[in-house]
Amino acid sequence: MGLCYNATMIDLDNRTDKSFNFELLETIASSLTPLEIELILTDNAEITQINREFRSIDKPTDVLSFPNDPFPGAPLGSIIISIDKVAEVAKELGHSENDELALLFIHGLLHLLGMDHEVDQGEMRTKEESIVREFTLPLSLIVRTQG
Repeated sequence: MGLCYNATMIDLDNRTDKSFNFELLETIASSLTPLEIELILTDNAEITQINREFRSIDKPTDVLSFPNDPFPGAPLGSIIISIDKVAEVAKELGHSENDELALLFIHGLLHLLGMDHEVDQGEMRTKEESIVREFTLPLSLIVRTQG
């Protein structure tokens, strides 16, 4: 189980036995930043532990972002995505798991780039919607959760 893949932009740590369209994620990443991004794909059990440790929330979540302190040559940060949540939401909303993964990746990447939909005036929502349209994806994460 697990696949490590070091692509141009994404340092992938796939801790699952699922495979996805990582080329799409590479294209999305390179359209937004020249910096490397660590992407960890995991399950609900592990993301619950991480969520508990870093956010004091004892339940699984879909995506977590951890920006790095900037210094020359540093990666932008880490994005952790639960593939259990990917599968659950994709099935519920009737789109592919690749699309759901891309939506969560975009959301996490925008957080790494310093955006925060919980405190901004809609800038992250607007940017997320623009990227989603550019890559012909289903409704963005913010749009789905904010209505």
